[in-house]
Amino acid sequence: MDTPLRSVELAPVTEWEDGEIRSGSDDLAAEEPLQILISGESLVVTMRTPGHDRELAAGFLWTEGLIKSREEILSFRDQASLDCPTENTIDVELRDGVNRPGNPERNFVSNSSCGLCGKSSIDEVHARGLKPISEGFSINAETLCSLPEKLRARQAVFDRTGGLHAAALFDAKGELVALREDIGRHNAVDKVVGWALLRGFVPLSRHVLLVSGRGGFEIIQKAISAGVPIVASVSAPSSLAVQLARKENLTLIGFLRGRRFVVYSGQSRCLMQSSPAPGSRI
Repeated sequence: MDTPLRSVELAPVTEWEDGEIRSGSDDLAAEEPLQILISGESLVVTMRTPGHDRELAAGFLWTEGLIKSREEILSFRDQASLDCPTENTIDVELRDGVNRPGNPERNFVSNSSCGLCGKSSIDEVHARGLKPISEGFSINAETLCSLPEKLRARQAVFDRTGGLHAAALFDAKGELVALREDIGRHNAVDKVVGWALLRGFVPLSRHVLLVSGRGGFEIIQKAISAGVPIVASVSAPSSLAVQLARKENLTLIGFLRGRRFVVYSGQSRCLMQSSPAPGSRI
């Protein structure tokens, strides 16, 4: 996987190791603001790793419920802002008749879907009237266990910096379909959803979404928006993520490491076979 332009920056450093001092340089994961506009009006500013910005914008608009189809996006215009001469602004032109956000200055920075409590956050996702998660998809436990190694092997920017999250889509056979990296785990998900949306693959009803960090609430609500039936993470989910997954019938898997994982919701989509304990009768 190629490293996107501007996703890595070089910094001079001084290293101390066991009493020895060395001067050198280190690759850093780039972090820059991206302003997303709708027809010239500011919608959100998010801190992201440059690269795949159109996918990020498209995925964000979709997972936040601001568009209902790929066809509602007419065009993208990348532009340099006055305050930031690099390309850190992207203007999305939507089709006439598409409802614009009522408040263009709505604050999406922390988590736009979160209410004042867990229940209101879940109810807001449920109230969007999203299509039910598909029941006709499952994955074998052995295949599931092979996914983290495949994800890790394709994290090009992480290999250089050690500082990025990744989100990847896999099919039922465990084949990697798409992978995106970003300094923000929710941005990585938006990028991979945007990739699928712009190619007409949404809803992702026959895919597994694997994220490199924890399975938080914002990851789950974005997966539900994209129609993903199974979300797995190498770390722990949050309590609110589990509640949302159970309410929306999404399969949520945590601690997917080596030959172990924990199913928190939707066990029926995981094809598991118990092995008898040593010394037990069959």
